[in-house]
Amino acid sequence: MKILLMLVASLMAFSPAYAAEQPSARDQQAPGYYRMMLGKLRITAVSDGTVTIPLNTLLTNISPDKLSKGMAREAMTPQAETSINAFVIDDGKKRILVDTGAGELFGHDGGHLLTNLAAAGYPAESIDAVLLTHVHADHSGGVSRAGKPAFPEAEVYVDKRDVDFWLNPANASKVEASQAHTFADSERTLRPVMNAGLLKTFMAPATLPGGIRAESTAGHTPGSVLYRVESQGQTLVLWGDIIHAKAVQMPDPEVAIHFDVDQKQAINTRERVLKQAADQGYWVAAAHIAFPGLGHVQHEGNAYRWVPANYTTQLGQSVSDEANN
Repeated sequence: MKILLMLVASLMAFSPAYAAEQPSARDQQAPGYYRMMLGKLRITAVSDGTVTIPLNTLLTNISPDKLSKGMAREAMTPQAETSINAFVIDDGKKRILVDTGAGELFGHDGGHLLTNLAAAGYPAESIDAVLLTHVHADHSGGVSRAGKPAFPEAEVYVDKRDVDFWLNPANASKVEASQAHTFADSERTLRPVMNAGLLKTFMAPATLPGGIRAESTAGHTPGSVLYRVESQGQTLVLWGDIIHAKAVQMPDPEVAIHFDVDQKQAINTRERVLKQAADQGYWVAAAHIAFPGLGHVQHEGNAYRWVPANYTTQLGQSVSDEANN
């Protein structure tokens, strides 16, 4: 019987029809993870995939011409393939995951986090805590799979203001119609975590596992936060959705997006966070800047520019917290 099963498997593998269904290795990237050191901490950026978003219909406070020219400066178009990045903070004792990608909500465009985490040496059951920057499909969607918590050993932390907002359908009138699906998405993905007793809420500012500080970045959502991580005098800020379209929002932070629950507040928050990042020169981990989304913000006249991390293989050494000017 065993020989028969092996023969069937071999025939399937060499069947043209079966082979056509399998993605070619030439059509895939290498496993999506990238590491750097922050003092004694090992930081691993992990990709959940990419999704193409129509910036021409999503962005506000920018003309079509200015958008096209801004994107062209980075050899892109308003139909922008956008990274979905998550990050692991590993101090050698605890492994803390910041954001969880889209899970099952985006089809093949997202949902690659668990595979890439495992490839990076962090199977789902090894994650000790999950910190969500906010509740949106591409950040909180991956907290559950098939109706069960995706990280069975991890408590999931999120600002109470987002839980109260997105798990109450009565708030649907407070968001644009195109964003109303977030209420059902949140119920589907967060409820299994809540039922398992793993959801923990806080009110920023707050100190969370690993001594990580949560600071409010309200505007994009009511409970949006950034996370501040420090080690040996170095700082990394994981800022969630401060930026969606780097090519135009760094030069002009007043460009907003329809995903923002409160666009005016989101703009004020973005201007504050960008200024602080540029003034203080710390590391930034960005959810939607091209993978791995690690770098620094610098002043450029009255605007800002993004300086991506220099590629490193020297993981046994500390990574400088200073950007080259």
